[in-house]
Amino acid sequence: QGKAVAVISARLVLPGTDDPAAIRGRMNEYGARRRERQPLELPSAGSYFMRPPGGYAGSLIEGCGLKGYRVGGAEVSRKHANFIVNVGGATAADVLAVAEHVRRTVRDRCGVDLQPEVRVLGEG
Repeated sequence: QGKAVAVISARLVLPGTDDPAAIRGRMNEYGARRRERQPLELPSAGSYFMRPPGGYAGSLIEGCGLKGYRVGGAEVSRKHANFIVNVGGATAADVLAVAEHVRRTVRDRCGVDLQPEVRVLGEG
């Protein structure tokens, strides 16, 4: 085992600085794009599946016609297919059932095995 090292101070040099107004403008633009494309108005676990090589999980899910697929209160978002949203009273079992159906459908129809970004803890 190696020795423990404590860093007492550090000096960071950042490449090129930008005008604060320009940075604020980009932040506002990114935030608007995110609000437009993602279902931020409903509770969710965020982007559910990792991006598969050569494509996007959301596009594959949407291509399989799964937007709006629902179990209990959990639903594939109609706004962005890689989000499983709680439309009211969703349980963990509902979310897992939707995720498994999506994963199985995409695998069977597209030959892509989507991997979850979400880590599930405890009993299902």
